[in-house]
Amino acid sequence: MKKIITTWAILLLTIISASAQNGIVVFQTDFGTKDGAVSAMKGVASSVDVNLKLYDLTHDIPAYNIWEAAYRLDQTVAYWPAGTVFVSVVDPGVGTQRKSVVVKTKSGHYIVTPDNGTLTLIATSLGIDSVREIDEVINRRKNSGASYTFHGRDVYAYTAARIASHKISYEQVGKISTDPITSLPFQKAQLVGEKLMGTIDILDIQYGNIWTNINQENWKKLNSLVHAKNELQVQIFHANKLIYTGSMPFENTFGGVAIGKPLAYLNSLMNISFALNQGNFSEKYHVKAGSSWTVAIQWTK
Repeated sequence: MKKIITTWAILLLTIISASAQNGIVVFQTDFGTKDGAVSAMKGVASSVDVNLKLYDLTHDIPAYNIWEAAYRLDQTVAYWPAGTVFVSVVDPGVGTQRKSVVVKTKSGHYIVTPDNGTLTLIATSLGIDSVREIDEVINRRKNSGASYTFHGRDVYAYTAARIASHKISYEQVGKISTDPITSLPFQKAQLVGEKLMGTIDILDIQYGNIWTNINQENWKKLNSLVHAKNELQVQIFHANKLIYTGSMPFENTFGGVAIGKPLAYLNSLMNISFALNQGNFSEKYHVKAGSSWTVAIQWTK
């Protein structure tokens, strides 16, 4: 009996440890690094606990682009240890009635952010364990109550640091929110008949490649319908308006086609993407990314 109790105690401690705060805070904003805003947030966090480990996800989210903030979190969070606290501040509604929340994911990560759509993709990929609304009476930097336009510094960085350093527990953030999180509408990847539908999540900015949310499992479904030719018919829409249509082969490498020619491939996240070999697909065909940009692909017949 004693051995069984000890085994269960070890298991319980392992579960608690896996989801406990680990002293790491990762920052994401649309602030850029030309001024002192990011440094101020890190200064607040360091003032809570100088031993915290502070990292940057990115501060180059395009201004007010909540969708890209959602994507970058989804792209990154799972690679960090459970217990890591993320601060995401892309907040065009700062100072308004939108909620300030801390989310605990089912993977044991924490995200401090306005509830404005930033959590759209994480909710699907990692799942949300619970949401707590930040109680600013307790979790706000001292003497900052008169400031309404820098919650990233005064509320989010401060609260994140207190969680990460164990100054407060997750339960002390504030009351549980039972309201659904705010989600941005988008086309989920799915096979409809013989056509794969999806969203253009993001651009590979450096090269102009087009990255979709159509993952390898979706691709296998379409691949099972392969016809005699290795040619895909690709259509790209913005707000349901056709922007691009063309055919291209599926290749494993860019060198599978001549320079300047289009191809489909699986990117580093194992999602279907489109590119021009040594060219810029986005610029040439005026294709952008976001929840209003969708794609349909099928085998040519």
